[in-house]
Amino acid sequence: MKFKYAFKWAFAAIILVASACKKDDEAAVVPSSGSADFTRYISIGNSLTAGFADNGLYLNGQLNSFPSIIAQQMKLAGGGEFAQPLFSSNQANGSGYVRYGGLTPAGTPILIPVTTNLGIRGSATIPGFGNVTLYTKHTGPLNNYGVPGIKLRDIKLNVYGNVNGYFERLLAGNAGTNTTTYLDFVTTTPFTFFTNWLGNNDALGYATSGGVGDVLTPTADFTTMYTELINKLTATGAKGVVATVPDVSVIPFFNTVTVAAVLAGVNALRPTGVPAFTNIFIATSAGARVATAEDLIVLNFPTSLMGGATLYGLTPSNPIESRYVLDRDEVANVRAAITSYNNTIKTVANSKGLAVFDANEYLNKFKGAGTTVDGLTFTTAYISGKIFSLDGVHLTPMGYAVVANEFINVINAKYNATLPKVYLGNYSFLRFN
Repeated sequence: MKFKYAFKWAFAAIILVASACKKDDEAAVVPSSGSADFTRYISIGNSLTAGFADNGLYLNGQLNSFPSIIAQQMKLAGGGEFAQPLFSSNQANGSGYVRYGGLTPAGTPILIPVTTNLGIRGSATIPGFGNVTLYTKHTGPLNNYGVPGIKLRDIKLNVYGNVNGYFERLLAGNAGTNTTTYLDFVTTTPFTFFTNWLGNNDALGYATSGGVGDVLTPTADFTTMYTELINKLTATGAKGVVATVPDVSVIPFFNTVTVAAVLAGVNALRPTGVPAFTNIFIATSAGARVATAEDLIVLNFPTSLMGGATLYGLTPSNPIESRYVLDRDEVANVRAAITSYNNTIKTVANSKGLAVFDANEYLNKFKGAGTTVDGLTFTTAYISGKIFSLDGVHLTPMGYAVVANEFINVINAKYNATLPKVYLGNYSFLRFN
């Protein structure tokens, strides 16, 4: 027995781009930097900092990265230019991504891979690691140091510029010859202000692999590395903002394909006369057991595997594999690690007098019924929630604008600045092309 999971959507008045306008009270404020200096602003971080969206890094996403949005507002208060490692217009699709192609008759979203006009120059085989995709090199000035995939624990590895193609494209050398660490790379050129959002991947990799394809960064190691990072970023007197690690278990990637929905899909398509199935079984470290609502099935779970001659997922002898499920014990592991990471982030930042954007607390507001920001309602629902892109992990342009405005709020509060926020209606949240 096979079936395709049916999503049901209520797209009421989806607005892709609204007309530009500014609130009267914001227009009346004279932008200023307060006690901060935005002459050379740099952004440190991973895929969220780079503008990754829809399962790829591409030009439109880069242009709508939250650091780029912040930098535009900083320029109004005397800030300098903000250079990003943009893909060129003829390679605008970068690494490739997926776009929205509507719904099937059953209500399942159609995701269409975009594979033309890519910024890929080839691949390299790195001994002991494997094949690495190589992207078109960036040359020239750089302010956005976001590297998709990087973890805090990677920032001092001198081999990292060989095994991560997104970092390799920022370096002068080719894969196999690089020895520059990320920490040294981002601090070589003097800067006056920074944002830092490293740490997400130290939990995310473990979570998205169902707890079997990666490990959580040990909390003691996280504390050591984060302290060294912030010490180096502030060594010359630069001010900045750091962000906490969001609870990855609340993102659409883990809350769209639910246990109840999978079971309902199985029963809806079972042959006539076959009794209804009452349980889904999952594999855990302690053996197969009945799945509950506390077990989180990943968004990319191939539901077509369910049932069949082997009754995949429907018997304890053939449970859903662990790589497709973040089970309740693994969810607890993730949340405990993130709590520790965030305590470290806040403690270290406070010791240096830095501003803190509590991304974990803020993004949790969008769970369930969500919350309204500047007249728009946002939730963590897949697609219709507006915050998260088609990969269920990274943000939409509108989501990045929401985050940029929160960074701006904490900058203004900490440094007595008056940076204006951006109008959210100028940003899209669904990619059709």
